[in-house]
Amino acid sequence: MDFEYVVFLLVSFLAVVLLLEGVYLVWRDWRGAEVRQLDRRLRRLTGQTRERAKGVLLKNDEDERAMRVDRLLRQLPRFDTLSDITRQAGLSIGATQFLVNVALAALAVGLLALIFKVGVLLAMMLSLATVLGAFAWLASTRRRRLEAIEKQLPDAVELIARSLRAGHALSPSLQMVAEELPEPIAREFRITAEEVTFGISLNEAMTQLARRVPLDDVRFFVIAVILQRETGGNLAEILDNIGHLIRERFKLLGKVRVLTAEGRLSAWILTLLPFGTAVMIQVVSPGFMSVLWTDPMGFKLVLCAGAAMAVGIVWMWNLVKIRV
Repeated sequence: MDFEYVVFLLVSFLAVVLLLEGVYLVWRDWRGAEVRQLDRRLRRLTGQTRERAKGVLLKNDEDERAMRVDRLLRQLPRFDTLSDITRQAGLSIGATQFLVNVALAALAVGLLALIFKVGVLLAMMLSLATVLGAFAWLASTRRRRLEAIEKQLPDAVELIARSLRAGHALSPSLQMVAEELPEPIAREFRITAEEVTFGISLNEAMTQLARRVPLDDVRFFVIAVILQRETGGNLAEILDNIGHLIRERFKLLGKVRVLTAEGRLSAWILTLLPFGTAVMIQVVSPGFMSVLWTDPMGFKLVLCAGAAMAVGIVWMWNLVKIRV
């Protein structure tokens, strides 16, 4: 075997090794474990992946248009409140994208209604119903998520107390909650732990937690942690007392719900009975109720009856709603 052939084999071997090494480095830079972990952290903290966060630095025309739309929508009243609600609901999109999606959905429903020739007024009513339905869904999603966090909070507080007794610091204890407990409370404590890891003070991170999760029990937990750091004391014992207090409040709330079950059932019946009766009468005798919207006096009576029913419904539900 001549010398040139040996050199050729060695160079080919090195070229293949370097090629494989380059492919591995490219893959690690885009899909490696560290990159995936960084993407998860960016998504939890900002709602953006690493590629999207990098794309913000290289703005194109589409980004400029999106920023203009965002600046325009931020001028709307209570936009910041809507932004907080979308975060509290656990949505992966912000308030701007939510408003754009709702507007597009309402426009699509209205156009479909016009295509099927149902009338301009009915098309506008369907579009309005789409908007109201979207916001009702958002409010319901937020309420269910906050209720889930509230139910998981005693376990989280007691887990932190046990971790402190075992000799861990508070920051690792928060990370332990993020790793051991299920969603949605794990996400909130994970954000708090990573904020501390990224250099934010613990007091500020806890304050941000109270802002993201507007629950009284979370505020009690945050205040207890901040006061203990400033004045000292046995934080594990304080957290045990808070966890016990939350569980006792849940027990009392369950008793209240049992005692008010009959009143809530009566409120539901009295709320739905007029509408159900009107639908049944309209189905059985279609012309019997037509005077209510064909005669001017009938329309006025419907408005007065609707206002009286609204007052009665609000009054009934306030009677059976007891805060604990």
